[in-house]
Parts: sequence; C-alpha cells; structure tokens
Amino acid sequence: MSATPLGGVQLPMLEVAGLTRRFGGLVAVDDVSLRVAEGEIVGLLGPNGSGKTTVLNLISGALRPDAGVIRLGGAPIHGLPAFRIARLGVARTFQLVRVLASMTCRENVLAGIAFGAHAQWGAGARRAADTLLGRVGLEGRADTPGAELTYIDQKRLELARALALRPALLLLDEWLAGLNPTELQIGIELVRSLRVQGVSILLVEHVMDAIRSLCDRCMVMSAGRVIAEGTPTSVLSDAEVVRAYLGEDQAGDEHA
Repeated sequence: MSATPLGGVQLPMLEVAGLTRRFGGLVAVDDVSLRVAEGEIVGLLGPNGSGKTTVLNLISGALRPDAGVIRLGGAPIHGLPAFRIARLGVARTFQLVRVLASMTCRENVLAGIAFGAHAQWGAGARRAADTLLGRVGLEGRADTPGAELTYIDQKRLELARALALRPALLLLDEWLAGLNPTELQIGIELVRSLRVQGVSILLVEHVMDAIRSLCDRCMVMSAGRVIAEGTPTSVLSDAEVVRAYLGEDQAGDEHA
C-alpha cells in the first residue's frame, strides 16, 4: 500500500489517533496517538502491562478499539477483521511465538504466501518460501516441522511467515528478546535491512541495544498512556520514563 495519495502529499504509513481500549473497568489503552512514516522504525516502549501489545492487537485487528482512528496509508482500517488488515499490508509477530507446529517450515511460510494480498501457489510459491527461510537464517530447514525447532528458530520462522505477506507495515512484538549477543546482532541487521526495502516497522522491545541501534523515534507508554516521545537518547534519559521503569524510589537513587 502506497502512503502517497494522488495529490502527491506524503502521508504516514500508519496513523493512530485517540486509540482507546477498555477491559471492564481497566483502560488498557488510553487515548494513544502515534505515527510511523514509510520506511521508519518506531519503538514502542514501556514497562510490562503498560499497553504496548494491546496497541499492536488493535492495529492488527486482533482486538477492536472502543474509540479512535487507525489509518494505513491514509485509509481507515480500525474495526476491520484481522484477515482483511493483513491483506492490506499489515503483518506481525507475537510476544508468545505462534508457529504451526505440525507443519514444516516451508508449509508455515506457504500459508503466509497463499493468504496474503499477492497470493502464489505451486513451484513459484515454494521457491519464494525457501528464499524467505534462508533470509531469516533457516536455510536447509524447509522440511523440518515447526515443533522441532528451538525457540529462537521458531521466532525466525514466525518472521519469515510475516514477511511472506509482503507487508508495508510490520509489527514486531519483542522479536529480539531472548537472543544471545551474536544472534542479536544478526537480528538487528535483518530488521535494518527491512527498512532499507521500505517496510515501516513498529517495534515493541525491551532490548535497549536494539532500540538505540534501530529506532528513528521512540514512544513510551505507562498505564495505557503515552508519557514520552522522541529520539532513543532523549526518551531513555527522560525522568518520567525512568520512574515508569524503575519506580519512584529507584529513580530517585538513579539521579541522586
């Protein structure tokens, strides 16, 4: 999906305004607004329970918002079912990895290729699936069942399946968590290569090396609300952000 309308004015790839989601008396996402430009990587940070994954669930269609607007390339997508949002160009990974365990790696990726906006079948689809597996570090594992992969390799497989949709916007929910230092550098370079190809990325992450290396801008959530926005350096040194992560007493000690 192009983010440039007929008039030639550049629109954000993703624009969220006033996004709100309640679970009973709990306001999990409270009037959140954000933008991601074409080819930009934006970090969505915050302590556990701050509402980050709920934001991704709302954007991807896993949940419906109680209020607010979500636009992809200028077109509203809020309230659409998840399969339609995926076909419009939004793909994601999950905090708890979700692969099709009884299917091979190739079959997992073929599922993304077959149900995306640019569906393929047959030999061409199999070649495309094997290329994607090689790209994420699973070359030679095409016939391995998903259940036999290590946790890290399951994360790689999930990313390959997301990329099979040829997304304009990729939502990564702690995809770099749990990687050893070598794997982390490989993962950072892989994510960076997606931006070079024009993919816009909204990245939920706790690995600060990745945030500093990858993100153009960051937004920090606490208790469902955005409390800071800016460059990684400015956001991570913000006193309110430090308090949100460490608590009032520890933050005071940190800046004493």
